Amino acid sequence: MEKFNTYIEHIEPEFWRELCVGEGKLLHFERGAEFVSVGSVARYIGYIQSGTMKYVGYSEDGTELVVGMQSDGDFIADFPWSLYDRKARVSIVAVKSCDVYCFPTKELKCRMNADLDLQKKVMHATEAIHTTLYDRYLDLCCKTPQQRYDALLSSYPDIFTWFSLKDIASFLNVTPTHLSRLRKNSKIQG
Repeated sequence: MEKFNTYIEHIEPEFWRELCVGEGKLLHFERGAEFVSVGSVARYIGYIQSGTMKYVGYSEDGTELVVGMQSDGDFIADFPWSLYDRKARVSIVAVKSCDVYCFPTKELKCRMNADLDLQKKVMHATEAIHTTLYDRYLDLCCKTPQQRYDALLSSYPDIFTWFSLKDIASFLNVTPTHLSRLRKNSKIQG
């Protein structure tokens, strides 16, 4: 799948991949297992070797809301919050079995304190993530559900092979029934 998160293009991905793969440990997450749980401080940043994960927030009544999606070749982290010992506001959950190279956030934090170049990399990554999230927020406010769906499908035509209809609907902030109508009305096939 093409990179789902546009910030990847702006964060020196090779540096982060090498850090996780070269110095991290490979962990396996079965479907439904959490990489990080809401309310806890994330222990790792990770590079997904294989599989898919989703970022999940929860409404007041406990309803699961998908706020992000990652697949193989992507990074996962509760970033930058975990570097400041802040509790996660979302859970990161395996959608399919995943193999993830995990690097400890405590080690990254220690290195940041002594390495100005690493501090700059973290700052640039934080800015890039903010830009991606702000763009998504603007799309949510300024585009119709059909426009958001068409844009998503144009960029990621195989998204339905990676994520469920329910997860995609949640990410688009529509019901699964509404997503079915969007699919039917779209000029883009997916």
